[in-house]
Amino acid sequence: MRWPPLLLVATSSAAFAQTRSSKRGLVYVPNTDDPQDDKIWVQPDSDLTWYYNYGYTPSLAFSSVPQDQYEFVPMLWGAIDDTAFLDSVQGQIDGGANITHVLGFNEPDSQYNGGSNINPSVAANVWVKNIAPLADKGVKLGLPACTGGYDGLPWLRQFLANCSQLISTDDEQKNCTYDFVTLHWYGNFEGLASHMGEYAAEFPNVTQWVTEYNYDNQDLSTTQSFYNASSEYFDRLESVGRYSMFGSFRSKDSNVGPNAVMLNNDGQLTDIGAWYLGIAGTGVDPQSGEGRRLTPSVVAIVFSVVIGTLVVL
Repeated sequence: MRWPPLLLVATSSAAFAQTRSSKRGLVYVPNTDDPQDDKIWVQPDSDLTWYYNYGYTPSLAFSSVPQDQYEFVPMLWGAIDDTAFLDSVQGQIDGGANITHVLGFNEPDSQYNGGSNINPSVAANVWVKNIAPLADKGVKLGLPACTGGYDGLPWLRQFLANCSQLISTDDEQKNCTYDFVTLHWYGNFEGLASHMGEYAAEFPNVTQWVTEYNYDNQDLSTTQSFYNASSEYFDRLESVGRYSMFGSFRSKDSNVGPNAVMLNNDGQLTDIGAWYLGIAGTGVDPQSGEGRRLTPSVVAIVFSVVIGTLVVL
């Protein structure tokens, strides 16, 4: 495994628990049974500056918050056979929205757990038609976010090769351009740092966005230690442009374990949730509270919405 420079041993939770960072964003997972939870992420003392929702239209839950205060970043989740993504983002820009970044496909190297499962050649064709033209508008482009598994980097290599073939001619070799790479990781901190190091070696001097990460299905102490080590690491590295932790839901609705969440079962901020927003810890046990279990889970709802109508709550 390749290890990135400046990897430090994680210190205690108390050392880094309450910090503030302009890099932090929200992976928005709508909770249709408890929509009041949405207000938590945009409260006046929240540290979050941007969000994405796996779709390419802004969430109605945040329509009252200006784009320059809480930036929506559109994502093209999976393959489409038209230019709906390009048309939508262009329409938002023409309507006055300051769209500065877009995200590519969600885990195209996987058919599991919300992966879009796209052949690299198909993805390249969709990219050329929908995402590449936005560069001419000054929008920064994020490469597809592959899983943290072994297939991720090989998928990206093939995708870029296919993309180059589409735009090159017999007389001129061209490469598809991008501005940052996006990473997903579920596992311990050492694995996360190693994974980031592999991307740094594959894409030297390219900014990294960590758009999904967590240490799933661990005890509370381990989960909190991972949160503090990873957030300190992201904030310290200039190579990390932004990051967004996957966990903005209640404990009973979690598919990453009951402790790896920002809300308890009554919608109260856990320590991790409060720390992520840049405020003092709450001491709230993630598994406390009565709450209700959603059927299906909120995560399943998100992906069914994205895959189906592309209308995001």
